[in-house]
Amino acid sequence: VVGSMDAHPSRYCATVRVQRPRQEIIQDLASMVRELLIQFYKSTRFKPTRIIFYRDGVSEGQFRQVLYYELLAIREACISLEKDYQPGITYIVVQKRHHTRLFCADRTERVGRSGNIPAGTTVDTDITHPYEFDFYLCSHAGIQGTSRPSHYHVLWDDNCFTADELQLLTYQLCHTYVRCTRSVSIPAPAYYAHLVAFRARYHLVDKEHDSAEGSHVSGQSNG
Repeated sequence: VVGSMDAHPSRYCATVRVQRPRQEIIQDLASMVRELLIQFYKSTRFKPTRIIFYRDGVSEGQFRQVLYYELLAIREACISLEKDYQPGITYIVVQKRHHTRLFCADRTERVGRSGNIPAGTTVDTDITHPYEFDFYLCSHAGIQGTSRPSHYHVLWDDNCFTADELQLLTYQLCHTYVRCTRSVSIPAPAYYAHLVAFRARYHLVDKEHDSAEGSHVSGQSNG
């Protein structure tokens, strides 16, 4: 889990846990959120009044289960720090694995050789859910092939954001990824969480390898 450490946000901190395979719900979310809230306070000397949580890798059939468990975990983390501490929580699922593609009706608006839609194109009517809060945002410029927009589902919103406010915030966060000089396809904190999880696997493998080597050497010396 990755959390911002300033008000911009440009600085981030990460915390990692080992997750069981094929387990969609983040098991130790409460303690991880607690760690990040403490780090935020140490960095800024303020407690966040709003928590905007971008969650990747959840299928639509698991929305209710994941939301119920993880929302409670975030609340638990806040209350564990201070009984009356209840910041507004906005919980957003980010989906990239879908088959929706968007195209410009007007040829003059197409971008690049592939004729992609411009970066920042947002759709929140007609092809979205009739009464739930979701939208498509293509925040990146397609370099090769057809651009795939990200699908955002706002499952919980204590902060009462308007659609325009949340779409603009999401688009702006796609410009804060430090490894790229252009906007990326998902918000920076979600991208950083991918990088942290990917890197953590190597640390875990190295730790297990060192442990196995130590046991092997110990066994040889005893023999």
